[in-house]
Amino acid sequence: MLQLADLIVLTVYIIAVVAFGCWFVRKNQSSDAFMVAGGALPAWAVGLSIFGTFLSSNTFLGVPGKAYAGNYNAFVFSLSLPVAAFLATRFFVPFYRRSGSVSAYEHLEKRFGVWARMYAVICYLLTQIARMGTIMVGVSLVLHALTGWDKAAIILVSGVVITAYTLLGGMEAVIWTDVVQSIVLMVGAVVLLLMLLFGMPEGPGQMVSMATAENKFSLGRWELDWTSSTVWVVFLFGVFINLGNFGIDQSFVQRYHTADSDRAAGRAVWLGALLYVPISLVFFFIGTAAYTYYQTHPELLQEVQASVLAAADPNAAEPPTAAQIGDKVLPHFIATKLPYGTAGLLIAAIAAAAMSSIDTSLNSSATILLKDIYQRWIGREVAEGEAMWVLRIATVAVGVLGTGIAIWMAGVDSILDAWWTLQGVFAGGILGLFLLGMISKNASGPIAAVAVAVGVLVIGWVSLSPESQWLPEAYRSSLEPTLAIVVGTASIFLVGMLLSVWRKTNPA
Repeated sequence: MLQLADLIVLTVYIIAVVAFGCWFVRKNQSSDAFMVAGGALPAWAVGLSIFGTFLSSNTFLGVPGKAYAGNYNAFVFSLSLPVAAFLATRFFVPFYRRSGSVSAYEHLEKRFGVWARMYAVICYLLTQIARMGTIMVGVSLVLHALTGWDKAAIILVSGVVITAYTLLGGMEAVIWTDVVQSIVLMVGAVVLLLMLLFGMPEGPGQMVSMATAENKFSLGRWELDWTSSTVWVVFLFGVFINLGNFGIDQSFVQRYHTADSDRAAGRAVWLGALLYVPISLVFFFIGTAAYTYYQTHPELLQEVQASVLAAADPNAAEPPTAAQIGDKVLPHFIATKLPYGTAGLLIAAIAAAAMSSIDTSLNSSATILLKDIYQRWIGREVAEGEAMWVLRIATVAVGVLGTGIAIWMAGVDSILDAWWTLQGVFAGGILGLFLLGMISKNASGPIAAVAVAVGVLVIGWVSLSPESQWLPEAYRSSLEPTLAIVVGTASIFLVGMLLSVWRKTNPA
């Protein structure tokens, strides 16, 4: 359980972050300030904000959980980031900066019609609400293990706190609190890794030797097998997901506009991407260190297994698997093995990871609801006072929805797997539509609509059919489900291109 010193550290941190965010209220007097912070922020601050959004509590808990249960296969996702960053700075950043629109989806209406814009908006909002849910679940897992507090209550308080400072401070509060929280997060990760390494009976070298003997540092299988999580499958998934992040994610597009120049926006993308790769590796080391630490402390491993069984099936004959306890080990270690005050710092770091991601989702979703829904459908420009009211109401509404989804998702086994699946389903169709509009000059609105319909069916088949009992086994997808975004995007693009060529060669 948390000691008084830990509670003081955590409480002071949360109050400080909220107060810091509220300090920007005086600057947050216009919709432009709320959405893009006046477009005058330095590249390093925007880059740290991008990094902080990548490094959510899904990373803080989910990545070590994957490394604990297996190897470094998921790290291949991080290695795909530089590829996506190169394409983003070469094509996406200049495209959006030239457009002059803070909405990532306005150009889709100009290209294909209003249905394309609304489709992208709905998919984006669903993605962000699901993202907020998985992140808050991660925070609740930690605090529940440390305090015994009810998970739903933890999620509710987290949602209220983050929504409050995002509502008051706008995008500038989001960016600068992300900067602070990114630093806290990195310090917390290093402290946690050192505590695990030097807690080994024979020191850090024992972790390396044990992990090497069990092949824990492996990136996975290199075969061209698309039915399991091979290196190539994860790399492709990473490239497409990160292209989606940089190319069609409203929160990233808004950040491009917060930078004070095109060059600064490009530098921000590179800083966020290149910083994430080594820091994510630290989290894989944390997971491996936790695995070896608990293997050398079997009494602690039994405590974690017992707590998982008590919550699931106390009468189970077999102990829970490594995959089932992967997300639960770090909260247990923080609760039982860290010195007074240190646990509070680590929980603050996890809270920082959550805050830096959720505040971005809230702000970008509110922007979408103003620009792509409210202004689009009332058919006129709105006054500043009216725009600010819409932004604030939208922020609260999305915060409530995200918090509700988190309470509903509180029983998921693997945070990272849940998020990857949801992200692939919701994001796949938008990326394919965006690329079709950007590359093909002949694809019309009806052609794009047919292509998206095919892509959505393919995404649903890859994601859902493997677990569908009603579908005969011969008709179920054998592909690794994370490939949904890859095959969905490819289907939309290829169908759109083929129909465009057919239409050009067979004019009516």
